[in-house]
Amino acid sequence: MMAFKMSKLARRFQGSGRCAVFSLGAASPSAADPVCAAARRACNPVSTPGRWGVNVARRLGAVHGAASPRQRRLRFAATAAVVAASLHAGGLVAMSDRAVSLDSDAGDWQRAKKTLLTSSQQERRKMYRTDFLSLEQIPVWTHSGDLAGQPHYKDNDALSQKISLYRGDITKLEIDAIVNAANSSLLGGGGVDGAIHRGAGPLLKKECSTLGGCETGEAKITGAYGLPAKYVIHTVGPIAHGPVREKERKDLRDCYYNSLKTAVENQCRTVAFPCVSTGVYGYPPEQAVDVALSTVREYLDEHHAQLDRIIFCVFLKSDEELYKKNLPLYFPQSEFLLNHA
Repeated sequence: MMAFKMSKLARRFQGSGRCAVFSLGAASPSAADPVCAAARRACNPVSTPGRWGVNVARRLGAVHGAASPRQRRLRFAATAAVVAASLHAGGLVAMSDRAVSLDSDAGDWQRAKKTLLTSSQQERRKMYRTDFLSLEQIPVWTHSGDLAGQPHYKDNDALSQKISLYRGDITKLEIDAIVNAANSSLLGGGGVDGAIHRGAGPLLKKECSTLGGCETGEAKITGAYGLPAKYVIHTVGPIAHGPVREKERKDLRDCYYNSLKTAVENQCRTVAFPCVSTGVYGYPPEQAVDVALSTVREYLDEHHAQLDRIIFCVFLKSDEELYKKNLPLYFPQSEFLLNHA
């Protein structure tokens, strides 16, 4: 049994956020042992765990010359114990420094955003406010069924492999960025906008309040806070009650183009779009799907190396059917065309 014991291992975090301090008591049963005495002297409080570990090694080394084999074994055990405790202290400090509150608007959104963006995926998962669906669980789109007409673009299987169609909750997607069909205030609303704000928590609105709103067709990016995505890209679609004019078509195209441009500028390689403007904004879904698919196709033609996956995330069954019908026209797949020539 090891003769040397750590009779007291106390830890305290100082207000400055620096090290946890440990000490070895003098009540060790081997108080007269020079190795134990050196170990106790080594464990004086210092300002950082790293300096503490250096002091241990230096002071224990002072008795090296006179130590017997038994004392050298004890010295090694003492050094291992205190260094392990020092590393543990550093880990606890790091965890403490990265703790953020995502449930109160009294929190610091800048600190929370930085912490989340610099955390590992495993660390971030502990802070999600919703369930998540990883990218690996979203299949790449494949053509099935009939071809609704002559493809509008040449087949390019490399681009087709970057497309997914998913019917479900966009707030659960664990990807780089989800797009929010926002209103011009960016302060939350109904539909997908409200769902994203509820999932992210109050710090999303707090950051959005610093952006000065958003014009139709523009896109602005924020952190995603309690959501599995890293970022939220907010875009404001056109209102199109009545016949769709060229201005509304251009504005909707700008929503998709500027959202993709913002994603690329912020190194987001995986992006999910909801159906922009097709809810209360009144844009006919059967026309909106053509704008969405053509804009994404043309952007990928030019920037395919900067994006890995574009997910069209729909909520209604009718929207899912529209995308299934129209995707082959914009992303035709060579194998399907060959088999149906």
